Amino acid sequence: MHPAPSIILFTTLSGLGFGLLFWLGIDPTPPTGWVAFAFFAIAFALSLGGLAFSAGHLGRPERALKAFTQWRSSWLSREAWAAAATLIMAGLYAAPLVFVGTTFLPLGWVTGLLALATIGTTSMIYTQLKTVPRWHHASTPALFLAYALAGGALMSGRVTVAIPLLLVTGALQVWVWWDGDRRLARSGTDMNTATGLSGQVRAFEPPHTGSNYLLREMVFVVGRKHALKLRIIALVLGAALPVVLLLMPFGHWLAALAVLSHVAGVLTARWLFFAEAEHVVGLYYGKR
Repeated sequence: MHPAPSIILFTTLSGLGFGLLFWLGIDPTPPTGWVAFAFFAIAFALSLGGLAFSAGHLGRPERALKAFTQWRSSWLSREAWAAAATLIMAGLYAAPLVFVGTTFLPLGWVTGLLALATIGTTSMIYTQLKTVPRWHHASTPALFLAYALAGGALMSGRVTVAIPLLLVTGALQVWVWWDGDRRLARSGTDMNTATGLSGQVRAFEPPHTGSNYLLREMVFVVGRKHALKLRIIALVLGAALPVVLLLMPFGHWLAALAVLSHVAGVLTARWLFFAEAEHVVGLYYGKR
């Protein structure tokens, strides 16, 4: 599918923001005062920034509030409600930490659970699509949660937790790429199933001579060599380099570099997440 910059930034930034809110929420000894303000400000900036990019991706951004009305049938609407609930609860939890230095842990636990729910609803927007076999799999929410938890642990300074999570996320990503490359073939979807005809079915001629919305948005082909290079870059920047930096003697610049490297790696992996997704409509146009 077409890897739109707004949707890549949305899934990357919001995942990091809500992942950070999860770790801040379950922290048994949370920061207070200006330190708490800084952590929660970063988490809110990432979360709200990601959601803003999400609204910008809509055809009519001014109608974004209408997404809240479809919660019975739409994962996008459920994501909107979950995100709003998380941010409200996080604000209620953060206020006494910042201004009074008082901790009310049950509010933090609820914040953490809501943050995980928000990440889960985001992933289900893509997991539910049977027309994209690469996404229609349990590994999609698992990968979204893994990236959010690893990135949140890294940004909150939990080195001993971040290292194994980064390694697990990298390993999971490799498996998702390997298995995802075979899911379209395993789905059994081809020209025969699309037309209901038997025998060797092929298109006699292209459906039309020009481009259209489906070709622009649903059919995007990335070369294998190009994809392999980007996969390596995503793994090195997203997992390997941050782990190496975290294993070195602690320094604020090294920690900042580890975070920046991880974010760059996630952006690369998320670009591939969309660019390599084979929508079955591509079969109709002879692109798969």
